[in-house]
This record gives sequence, C-alpha cells and structure tokens, in this order.
Amino acid sequence: MGKKITVSVIKADVGGFVGHSSVHPALLEKARGMLSGSSLLIDSYVGYVGDDIDLIMTHEQGRNNGEVHQLAWDIFIACTEIARKLKLYGAGQDLLADAFSGNVKGMGPGVAEMEFEERKSEPIIVFMADKTEPGAWNLPLYKMFADPFNTAGLVIDPNMHDGFLFEVRDLIENKRITFACPEEIYDMLVFIGAPGRYCIKRIFHRQSGDIAAASSTQRLNLMAGRYVGKDDPVCIVRCQSGMPAVGEALEPFAQPHLVSGWMRGSHSGPLMPVSMEQATPSRFDGPPRVVALGFQLAEGKLIGPRDFFADPAFDPARQKANELANYLRTLGPFEPHRLHLDEMEYTTMPQVSKKLKDRFEKLR
Repeated sequence: MGKKITVSVIKADVGGFVGHSSVHPALLEKARGMLSGSSLLIDSYVGYVGDDIDLIMTHEQGRNNGEVHQLAWDIFIACTEIARKLKLYGAGQDLLADAFSGNVKGMGPGVAEMEFEERKSEPIIVFMADKTEPGAWNLPLYKMFADPFNTAGLVIDPNMHDGFLFEVRDLIENKRITFACPEEIYDMLVFIGAPGRYCIKRIFHRQSGDIAAASSTQRLNLMAGRYVGKDDPVCIVRCQSGMPAVGEALEPFAQPHLVSGWMRGSHSGPLMPVSMEQATPSRFDGPPRVVALGFQLAEGKLIGPRDFFADPAFDPARQKANELANYLRTLGPFEPHRLHLDEMEYTTMPQVSKKLKDRFEKLR
C-alpha cells in the first residue's frame, strides 16, 4: 500500500467585487500567501468563479481533517477582514458561525474532498460553479458515469463496463442511499431528477471500490434558516484508466442545462461553461457559471491548471446558454424562470403571504 493523498476543495463567498460579479485581487493574494506558508499541505492552488474563492489543497491528513479545515476557515476570516475594509458586497456572507468548531461543514463554506492512492498517472478535474446549488452537478455526473451516449468507455472500456456506485444525499431529511448503476439507473433518476433535494455526493468504481468523484452538498439557506446566497458548489472528478476520460468528463457541459440560482438564488438559468477569466457573471447577476480546472497529480503536487472551458469548442455552449437566458428573462417573475414556491421560502414570499392571509376568502 502506498501513501494516500487527500484532495480538498473548500470554497466560500466572503465578499464580491463589484456586487456579486468577481473576487477582488487583494483577497486572492491573501489566500495564496496563507496557503503557501502552510506546512500542512503538499501543494495548493487558489481558484475563483464569480464572487467565490476556491481553495484547492493536497495533503496527507485525510478527509474532514480539523487542521486543514481550520486553515481554510482562517483564510476566509482574513479575506473577510480585507473585504470589509474595501466595503465589498456581502462581506463574510458564507461564514455562518462566529468561531471555528473543528470542521467547516455546517459553518457555511462548501467542501468536496477525496482520499486515494495515486495511480501511475492521476488526472483530476476540479469543477467550480457560481450562482447555483449543489444539485447542479446531478445531470453532469449522471452523464459522466452512467450515460453511454456521453461516456463511450461504459460500453467499450472493460475497466468501466461494470459501472459505478452513486451515493445520493437527501438534503432535507439528512439521509443517504447508494445506487448500483447501471441496473438501478431508473430508481436513481426518480431522486436525482429533483436536484433541489437529492444530490449526488460521491461516486465509486464498482470493481476497485476507488473514489471517482466527490461534490459539495452544503445548502446555506437550510443551515442559516434564511436566504444568505446560493451555495456555489464544487466537484472533484478523477479521470482516465477506468474512470471517464477527460473529454468524457467535460462533454456534459457542451449542452448547458437549467439550474436553480441566478439572481438572488431565486431563478432558473443555464449553466454556462467559461474560462476562469470569464467567470464574472453580470447579466441579471448571471447566467450561472461553471469553470473546469484540470491538474495532473504527481506525489500530491498539483501540475496545472489547464483551464478547460477556455477552449473555443465550448463557444457554441456559451451561445446556447445566452439564447436560453434571453428566453427565460422574458418570463420575468413567472415560473419556470422564477423558482417554484417551495424554493422561495427564503425570499419575500413568507412576508407577503403573512400580510395578505386575512384577505384570502374561503369559497363556499
């Protein structure tokens, strides 16, 4: 048995520049400085998408390590102080606690982590999204690991032919269930087709049992009991050699799908694949964005990144996303552009309902 490497991606929105559109360079500089000075880590990279800072870290401490999570928390606190001095919008909005308590889960920041033994070649992709929720990964992950029309390896690669195990979380009841695919695909789709409640958390290779993908499933409004911003999830996917090829992992984003989020987290919009440079949502605070950073791991070192969606091959996807955005915006406050009512409970909806409840007359 060789040593195991842990890849941790921890993100937070601690202040937008300007509005919710981007991250101020001073915050990124602070985060890079604090990560590079840490003896806990093998390597690190600071990414960003929209107004979110994404800390990509490799180490040998394992998942849910208190010291690694403490480091991320300290970085977000330090960046929040800078954000407040610069009067950035929503400074510290993802930090729901006053003090660190051993693990950032449940405290606001989004977390995706996986621990594994490095293969001879270990390509990974870190997906980072803004202006959407964790369920945004359901359709792409399903396509990557269960749809042969997307992933040819499920048919022609003997190392993938037996399929994958999908761990699905119920974010309302705080439960989990594992589906064996392909034979339980239809059962699984009943649940993951409702991404506001059921999210794919982890995926495992059926033959080896190795972790293949991990996502963040934190829902800020469920933790805070009020609307504090959309969750802006992250996801890690291992590629090649029994896992989807890099191109198969990227392919789902060639057709932008509709996700919840966008303006005030209360609208449906297309998930637009963009380079990190273009990850600056502005139109109606959107449309929602996704960035894909590729790394080769070498003894835990992050060789990269490759900014995959900078490729002009994704230009048609961006064009389609803009066309979908144009259509949805014409609907204004009407569903399905505005989210359905059970997703609106953290907006003005409860106050308006309370104010008008006595004016509703019972029909005889």
